[in-house]
Amino acid sequence: MVSISLSLSPNPNHLLDDTVFSPRSHFIHRIATVSTLSGRHMIDRTSLSTSPKNYWREKVAAVRMSSTVSDSHSYDVVVVGAGIIGLSIARQLLNGSDLSVAVVDAAVPCSGATGAGAIGGKGTHGRKEWVEFTRVLKQRCYFRQPFHLVFSLVIGQGYIWMVNKVPGSEKWELVMRSRQLWEKFAEDVKYLGMDPQEVLGWKKTGSLLVGKTSQEMAALKEKVEQLSKAGLKAELLSSTELQEVEPALVIGEEGGAAFLPDDYQLDARRSVAYIEKENRKYATEGRYREYYNQPLTGLLRSGNGKIEAVQTSKNFLYSKKAIVIATGCWAGSLMQELIRDFDIKFEVPVKPRKGHLLVIENFSSFKLNHGSMEVGYLGHRDANETSSISMTATMDTSGNLVLGSSRQFVGFSTEISKHIINQIWERAGEFYPSLREFSLTDLEKTREVRVGLRPFMPGGKPMIGLVPGLSNAFLAAGHEGEGLTLALGTAEMVADMVLGNPTKVDNAPYALHTLSS
Repeated sequence: MVSISLSLSPNPNHLLDDTVFSPRSHFIHRIATVSTLSGRHMIDRTSLSTSPKNYWREKVAAVRMSSTVSDSHSYDVVVVGAGIIGLSIARQLLNGSDLSVAVVDAAVPCSGATGAGAIGGKGTHGRKEWVEFTRVLKQRCYFRQPFHLVFSLVIGQGYIWMVNKVPGSEKWELVMRSRQLWEKFAEDVKYLGMDPQEVLGWKKTGSLLVGKTSQEMAALKEKVEQLSKAGLKAELLSSTELQEVEPALVIGEEGGAAFLPDDYQLDARRSVAYIEKENRKYATEGRYREYYNQPLTGLLRSGNGKIEAVQTSKNFLYSKKAIVIATGCWAGSLMQELIRDFDIKFEVPVKPRKGHLLVIENFSSFKLNHGSMEVGYLGHRDANETSSISMTATMDTSGNLVLGSSRQFVGFSTEISKHIINQIWERAGEFYPSLREFSLTDLEKTREVRVGLRPFMPGGKPMIGLVPGLSNAFLAAGHEGEGLTLALGTAEMVADMVLGNPTKVDNAPYALHTLSS
């Protein structure tokens, strides 16, 4: 006996913005589509209750009367979420097994914390394509929760850094394994006759963790000792030595930096595009397919704790072996729906943490040799603070200066804050005084602001593993600002669990557990 249930939580893959639709103002006077055995049935919202609570109840009842959708397909694994984590999991399964894989997303790849430069703004798609994309989304809203359109999202600064990691911590093994896999990925690209910098934005830039005071220098000395004992090349630079390495960085006589010359950075947009291209090679074998712009609307579940299929706005996607949830900030609401009818006390405490990045395009007036961040970044990253600003600075492969970073808990809002942007610029100027020669007004025509949501997890560790009480549902979420860094290690771990293989990295620190009574 199977049943169909519909998620009433905010769509786990929806696009976000700060305006467009509101739950009440667009509550009625729209047409919604429900797919059923006999095809697509049109339901007029005006015929439903005007009470939001009753409306959603009637919505569920309407969908539960449906038995199928307009089309159905079967795969070994269905991955929900097309960010760097979801696409990397698909890649690992395709390369390491003969399983077939489907990737589902309510939008397009890189629409969440991984980055939005790939759609609109200054990314691989132009303004014309973005306008058309948002027009189509508006037409397809149907029964899904009110969503908001993103005109700029946060994209990580693309660093694969060890200077900000802690040897011996619970995440250390996964961080190191993921770094090794990224290095191998770059080597494989090179072996195929391509330039990893062009394909992935891959470049050995080195990283600097910068301190200004004697107390911070003491912490940096300890950091360098830890990293050196862990087998990494790490140096402690005095203020004078730092000037030789990074002339634009001025921190005072007491300051200095921990320097890891072998750290890397990459471009999230290029990397995602290449991973997607790799995955699509398996489409000709019938082993891979993407279902983009199709929000998840329901789940087909059996009574033995197995998810038989996922229902999108257009299709039923049956899964023979596993469902993998990799939906970032929205994983919590989706997991609530997964276990709603089961006697499982389980929580995914992931929540959105808003971030701003300021990008100055083609900033030839400023030279930056390495990526850098201030010591205070480490405390702000793991703290459950309401708001914080830390200096981070990198130069991407296109010659754009990328400055950050901010952290705010403001729900799912992605509205740009001029105050935050000004603070980021002022904070960068405290470390790079030459930036003070420019004002943000002067740079208005060449600047871009990226705002988005990091999937914050209390304790700083992602959740990776089998969902308790469900025999074939896996979760990979809560990577916060380390999605790029941990993507390949996470993908390998999930693939090994799906295939029943021993994991290369101990997965116990990331395992999902039921709540105690």
